[in-house]
Amino acid sequence: MPMPWTYRHSEKEFKAFLVDARDRMDLASDNMTYTAVDGVLRVFRRRLTPEQGIAFAGVLPSTLRAIFVTGWEITSDPLPFASRVELTAEAQALRPDHNLTPDNAIAATAWALRRSVRQAELDRVLARIGPEAQAFWHVEVADPSELDQRIV
Repeated sequence: MPMPWTYRHSEKEFKAFLVDARDRMDLASDNMTYTAVDGVLRVFRRRLTPEQGIAFAGVLPSTLRAIFVTGWEITSDPLPFASRVELTAEAQALRPDHNLTPDNAIAATAWALRRSVRQAELDRVLARIGPEAQAFWHVEVADPSELDQRIV
C-alpha cells in the first residue's frame, strides 16, 4: 500500500490550512494562527468522548490530527456545548499571555478546516456526534465552491 497522501504532503496541507485560517482571522503570523486553531480544537475536543474524538481526528489532515490529540486527557468527562461566545472565550483563554485569538476564531477555523478535508467524511462524523458538533463546524457561505477542498 502506498503511503497516505496526508503523510507524504503534511507540510503542504498544514501550510495551506494555516494560510486560510490566518487570512480569515486577519492575524499577522502563523504563530498567532496556530494558537487560535489549537484553542478551537481543544474547545471542541473537550466536548467529545474518546471514541468521538478519534472518529473526528480520523478525517483531519495529519498535522491537524496530531494537534487535535496532543495532550488530550481522555479520562475527563466531556463538557456540554455552550454558546458560541462562551466557546470562543474558552479558546481565547489558551496561553493568555500570548493569545490574540479573534472573536471569529471558531468560524474561521471551521472555514479553513472544511477547505482541508473531504467534507462528506467530516459531515458524516459530525452527524454521528450530534447537532451541536455540526453547528460548531458549520460554515455559512453564499457560494459553496468557496469551500472546495484546497489540496486534493
